[in-house]
Amino acid sequence: MSENKQLPVITISRQYGAGGHSVAKELSEILGLKYYDYDFVKLTAKISGYAEDEIKREGEDLAGSARFINRFLTTASFSNPYDEIFQAEKAVILGLAEKPCILVGRCSNIILREDGVPCFNVFLCASREFRRNRAAELNENGNMDLDKYIDKREHWRNTYYRAYTDHDLGLASDYDLCLDVSRFGVKRTAELIAQLAAEG
Repeated sequence: MSENKQLPVITISRQYGAGGHSVAKELSEILGLKYYDYDFVKLTAKISGYAEDEIKREGEDLAGSARFINRFLTTASFSNPYDEIFQAEKAVILGLAEKPCILVGRCSNIILREDGVPCFNVFLCASREFRRNRAAELNENGNMDLDKYIDKREHWRNTYYRAYTDHDLGLASDYDLCLDVSRFGVKRTAELIAQLAAEG
């Protein structure tokens, strides 16, 4: 399907290991829309002045006490790097959303809603077994037990989302559609999103 200006921007929020990147890629091919996932880091680095490694670590740092220490120390003379990175990411998201596209994560559903940008918001979940298998494929856990690593990544992601939206990640009322990828599979999940986004 070629790019259709009547399609909304589609945002995809997801549990760690639920296959959000794979679904976004498949959806991109179905709809002919660009999708942005890992690209956020490079685009944010360009406009923020922060290194890509610093931006990648942002969610991890937020999960600890660093954010709250930073907030305590922040004054009119000193800026909070986490907030600066988020504002840069927000600017990237709003810029990309000027035309239909697929945005993965980064609180994009709430950012666009608050800015009045029409969007179709999706949340992807999956069974623990599916997520464990996916995490094993990603091989990001190092020496850490897979289940512990999944929980750790979920904690980072939830902390980040909560810190910048005052919402809990995965709350059904924040989405137009919630799907279990382990039930439908990546391809069928993407097909369902494409169908409902086009109809909506």
